[in-house]
Amino acid sequence: MTQEELKAIGCTSLEELIAEDFGEVGTPERAEFELGCDAFIIGERLKAERLSQGMTQQQLADKIGTKKSFISRIENGRVDIQLSTLSRIFNGLGRRVAVTLM
Repeated sequence: MTQEELKAIGCTSLEELIAEDFGEVGTPERAEFELGCDAFIIGERLKAERLSQGMTQQQLADKIGTKKSFISRIENGRVDIQLSTLSRIFNGLGRRVAVTLM
């Protein structure tokens, strides 16, 4: 539905709710929120890939030479990860990382 259609039936769009809580696109608060969303998505994708292969966090950590706590922090969106590290982790799961700029 368009913004106009949503307003006509008394609904608030997701974008409006996010802007209300975290500011408009381009504000520092919104940028911080969006980075947190990206970290969450990466963590959830990592967890899904790991689980689909029947691996524990410890097994993945051992396979790529890191600590279980590091894998846990990534999966919980609590670490700012370098692209090279992300690539190494997903390579350990037999996957490749691709970056799309939007």
